[in-house]
Amino acid sequence: MSALKPPAAAGLSLEYAGASDTGRQRQNNEDALLIDAEAGLAVLADGMGGYNAGEIASQMAVDRIGSLLLPWLRGPGRQAAADEVAQRLRAAIAEANQAILHAAQQHAAWAGMGTTVVVAVLRPEGVQLGHVGDSRAYRWGVEGLRPLSRDHSLLQEQLDAGLIRPDQARHAAHRNLVTRALGVAPAVEADLAWHPLRPGEGLLLCSDGLSDMLDDPEIAALLPATAEALPACAARLIDAANAAGGRDNISLVLIRMAGGPAPRRRWWDRGGR
Repeated sequence: MSALKPPAAAGLSLEYAGASDTGRQRQNNEDALLIDAEAGLAVLADGMGGYNAGEIASQMAVDRIGSLLLPWLRGPGRQAAADEVAQRLRAAIAEANQAILHAAQQHAAWAGMGTTVVVAVLRPEGVQLGHVGDSRAYRWGVEGLRPLSRDHSLLQEQLDAGLIRPDQARHAAHRNLVTRALGVAPAVEADLAWHPLRPGEGLLLCSDGLSDMLDDPEIAALLPATAEALPACAARLIDAANAAGGRDNISLVLIRMAGGPAPRRRWWDRGGR
């Protein structure tokens, strides 16, 4: 298992930790992570494809998105409005998609490779998210664990249509079939959303190697309720996913807004939530 804890982002009261593990049933790790605390950027990708193509696609995704966003986020992007951050993020995801598709077309061994991606751009007042596929983003705090993304998967479509019950979803044979991914078509539609983050609240990004092994209540029970160090929590989540079977690579990023516990939500405080 690899783990990292970057320093707190300049100008942002944030704590970060990331971890990635091959799991118990895979020979190689096709997940990739990028965390840049100075810029307030976190990227997680879960690759797919034969040979080593999955790990190539995921690494290309985080590298290309990072190379496109980091110089801007460290410079003029520090003061950019939320809508401009969203536009830059959408464009970076689209360019990563084109780069992966082109590479797959140029190398026969990489044909059919692709990757999911979930990206977070942190600001003092909240987070801009973008995602494609079934890698997820959650918010956690005193109100519990709340999903901020919706899977682009056949299973999610069947759940939405009422064709399968939530209690059946965890054991569905087709649960890993995604309906959107980077690198499989000339254009891809990323879902983008802005979410506020309050002091003490946190953000979890994860590959399906975590969310397939642990359901949301199980994940919530393992998240820190106090000022516990995030790397210890990341390791605990990896260990729990492996203990549950570790059928896939397991990767996650934890981010917490510093400044004490988040206040409980009041009935009149509903804006943007």
